[in-house]
Amino acid sequence: MAGPGLLEGKTILVTGVLTDRSIAFHVARAAQEQGARVVLTGYGRLSLVERIAKRLPRPAPVVELDVTDDEHLATLEARLREHVDHLDGVLHAVAFAPPGALGGNFLSTSRQDATTAFEVSTVSLQALTTALLPLMTKGTSVVGLDFDARQVWSGYDWMGVAKAGLEACARYLAAYLGERGIRVNLVAAGPLRTPAALATYGDATDPAGSEGEWDRRAPLGWRSTDFDPVGRACVALLSDWFPATTGEILHVDGGAHAIGDGGFRGR
Repeated sequence: MAGPGLLEGKTILVTGVLTDRSIAFHVARAAQEQGARVVLTGYGRLSLVERIAKRLPRPAPVVELDVTDDEHLATLEARLREHVDHLDGVLHAVAFAPPGALGGNFLSTSRQDATTAFEVSTVSLQALTTALLPLMTKGTSVVGLDFDARQVWSGYDWMGVAKAGLEACARYLAAYLGERGIRVNLVAAGPLRTPAALATYGDATDPAGSEGEWDRRAPLGWRSTDFDPVGRACVALLSDWFPATTGEILHVDGGAHAIGDGGFRGR
């Protein structure tokens, strides 16, 4: 007989669920499978998110949230309390850059487009976390989704800059919230076939080039259609199994981050 799940009895807020092909959806699914009670946030087409929520193992309530709207953030705690009385974990899966800030337009990107990418993809981690502090307790885990920002990726442009800022933001949050027992970590995923990736790169679904190239570089190999490894990693960080880990970036990319541009001849 199976024992209790990693998140048994815990309440987890998952942001950024757009479709059942989003990373956030797969984290929400994995969290429920591990025993968590899940609440989702949605932006824009809320009815679409509510339909997607019904595809989870158990239906989850959906709360509207635009991370750039001060009123939404100010009322978020009260609106969440209609469903839960505390949060044991939060997944930050919010990112956006206008087309003018991607695809090789770095030098010509307007200040407004660059600022939008930074506000939505970077500042939102601090804004969301601080808005939820009244619901957090000692042991609460905040996990954000990252893409390795240590180097330049073709076409990623201002989103790459925003992700570098996200990594710094997570470290500062970890420092400031450590005394409260709140952990803040990131999961740097390899390229996955999400709607956002397809909209940005078309058939080349990762900033490093073809899927085959990433698979070649990764010692463990990589499949851009397999969301399970990233979902499991997020669940692990949301659980109590990393009580002394904060300010960390966990790479879930088949090991590609450890290999140079020339690849690894051992595979």
